[in-house]
Amino acid sequence: MKTHPRIYLDNAATTPLDPEVAAVMKEVMDRCFGNPSSTHAFGREARTLVERARKTMAELMGCSPGEICFTSGGTEADNMILRTVVRAGQVRKIITSPLEHHAVLHTVEELHEKDGVEVVFLPTDTEGRPDLNFLEKELHHDGNRTLVSLMHANNEIGTMINLAEVGYLARQHGAHFHSDTVQTVGHYSLTFKDLPLDFAAASAHKFHGPKGVGFAYLRGGKACGPLITGGAQERNLRAGTENVYGIVGMAKALELALSARADHENHIRSLKNRALEKIRENIPEAEFNGDISEDSLYTVLNVLLPEFPDPDMLLFRLDIEGLAVSGGSACSSGSHKGSHVIRALGKSSQRPSVRLSFSRMNTMEEVDCAVDILARVVHNAPQPHFS
Repeated sequence: MKTHPRIYLDNAATTPLDPEVAAVMKEVMDRCFGNPSSTHAFGREARTLVERARKTMAELMGCSPGEICFTSGGTEADNMILRTVVRAGQVRKIITSPLEHHAVLHTVEELHEKDGVEVVFLPTDTEGRPDLNFLEKELHHDGNRTLVSLMHANNEIGTMINLAEVGYLARQHGAHFHSDTVQTVGHYSLTFKDLPLDFAAASAHKFHGPKGVGFAYLRGGKACGPLITGGAQERNLRAGTENVYGIVGMAKALELALSARADHENHIRSLKNRALEKIRENIPEAEFNGDISEDSLYTVLNVLLPEFPDPDMLLFRLDIEGLAVSGGSACSSGSHKGSHVIRALGKSSQRPSVRLSFSRMNTMEEVDCAVDILARVVHNAPQPHFS
């Protein structure tokens, strides 16, 4: 029997490390082991690398170096922003969406339970877009000391918001605006200084950088204190010895991602469009979750499949066939509750959904083979027996 190499289409969970990034990181690991907080030559060399990376990233994101705070990833950045603005008394109400990443949802739930913060969930349409008319009414009633937290692009269904539209709405009413931009940094041309955005979160491993490193964008370099206390690192905003080689790797990954961003986008869009075409042809019963227009996140395609005898086994069956995809956020795997995003859209629990997510390292041949595997597994699924 002819075998095929395994196909990885779970890039929204994490992307492969770019070889150029790995090479830069290895060089730092091999020669620069000093603590960036040390005053001797070894420490100064490490500090120089960290600050050079911060400057590079600030230039690429259109902000000042002082507005970049390095973290362990997007989850920490989201937590840092949400928890510290509440702790400082600047925010007593958070307006968000039931489709947010759990880094936001679980945090605001805890802030409500333990700190008494009022939390308002915006209604969404059938494709997951938040109701901005509802948002405006909420802001009109209580704009001051309010934080709006809406992700730029949904990591499961690819539906996007207009950052400028939401941000200006918040600004008109004196509210803060935070956006989880984990899925879009490195994939879109974002210029933070030109956006009405107060806070944002990003993670390196979503754009072919290393895991375990990310950043929080803080407009004006202002934050409300550290989430992690200890030393004075990151201008007293994030204690702990900096992940030097991770930070250098993240800066290199962002540089590579944005230097050929348009070419990468064109390639990935062609992969997504091919997948759409082949799924419609080979699995005509399938539907699509979220927005699949040209305005959606071009790296993600979420497919609502026909009924499957044992939906919990679908991803396992696909993996056995050599196809790596997901049913939702990787952060929720093992929860046995399914996707909170798909549930919020009101989709049938009898029909499984899978997320295909693409990167510049995927090929058209992989997409063709992936859809063939998906169709074969779905249509050859054993039928349930009834007694």
